[in-house]
Amino acid sequence: MTADVSKWIPAAALLGILVGGATFWWGQQPPAWSAGERTTLRALALARRGPVPADPSNVVADDLRAVALGQKLFYDTRLSANGQVACATCHLPERYFTDGRPLGKGVGTVGRHTMSLVGASDSPWLTWDGKNDSQWAQALIPLENPAEHGADRTALAHQMAVLYRSEYEDLFGPLPDLADSRRFPPQAAPVDDPALRAAWDGMTAVDQDAVNRVFANLGKALAAYERTVQPTAARFDAFVAALEGDAATAHTLLSAEETAGLRLFLGKAHCINCHNGPLFTNHEFHNTAVPGVPGLPLDYGRSAGIRRLQADPFNCLGPYSDAQPDQCTQLRFLKTTGNTGEGAFKTPSLRNVAATAPYMHAGQFATLREVLEHYNSGGYALIGHNELAPLNLSDRELDQLEAFLQTLTGPLGPAGN
Repeated sequence: MTADVSKWIPAAALLGILVGGATFWWGQQPPAWSAGERTTLRALALARRGPVPADPSNVVADDLRAVALGQKLFYDTRLSANGQVACATCHLPERYFTDGRPLGKGVGTVGRHTMSLVGASDSPWLTWDGKNDSQWAQALIPLENPAEHGADRTALAHQMAVLYRSEYEDLFGPLPDLADSRRFPPQAAPVDDPALRAAWDGMTAVDQDAVNRVFANLGKALAAYERTVQPTAARFDAFVAALEGDAATAHTLLSAEETAGLRLFLGKAHCINCHNGPLFTNHEFHNTAVPGVPGLPLDYGRSAGIRRLQADPFNCLGPYSDAQPDQCTQLRFLKTTGNTGEGAFKTPSLRNVAATAPYMHAGQFATLREVLEHYNSGGYALIGHNELAPLNLSDRELDQLEAFLQTLTGPLGPAGN
């Protein structure tokens, strides 16, 4: 008769035996975590994350009416040139608000990989190069990008008047009278398209400002919804919570391979240098020698992003921001001299990382293993200063790191994330 081993082998150990390759501690507890390591682990846990940071530049950021309007706008394909593209086209809730493609695809093909929106509300800088300092300013970029929505701001203002007048005016007050097409052309924007630019330049400064305010408010409503897209607790978080009370119970939540990967993450692999805090990101920019993509122009990353940020009329210090100048600390003290991040890209959150392939700013790596192998070997930076140094981890250690990263995926949350 075959014994029922599941009665006496812990579930996690049994799973490890079944899948093969995992090592578990028999007859003794695994090495204890030091006081310093426990402090670090607590700092990584989602339970230590505070409330969603306030956005003084967006007066409706936490207004439930704006959330409701923003959600409608997020899924509305009518806000695109071909009537087929919405924010949700690239930010799919079932994919943790990514799209599974190397490069985003809207009206055309975008030159960057779609970043997840989960927890983006915590970051002072948005997009891979940080060219926006708020979620609402970032939300405006795809709307007029010819490869994404391909729309323009006067067309969008007209759409808001036709489709969402009551919700808009309940939040922001009366819309401008857009009926006179000589003052407010059906299509116009300060963009590269010559016809759109000419139509925009033919408008008075007062009318341009009126359209810009509608455009900015559209972004603020979108941002109010996006602020509800937040991470949920993963198995790693359950492990940290259990470790505070019963270490024996905690060690049934991670396998020995996953635990070894966590120790590497905190130590030898140096991952935590950039991937720290409850969202596993320092919200900064680093040149990690990521290879280019054939057919795409050389991407200057953060250095180009800084220039766009400073020139953006929708930044925190701009005329469409609701913040007082002294509330725009990040932008006011932005470093613009010395090493300004040539070839550097934003450190993405590792929350849900195993479910959000491919990786890097242009989707250069299809799998987590490819990412780890890149960091393990170093690399050659196409431009700027390469911050990588070879880690010289063994194949087994790479397996362990990858196993740990699998523990950072939480269930889809209330907003679909």
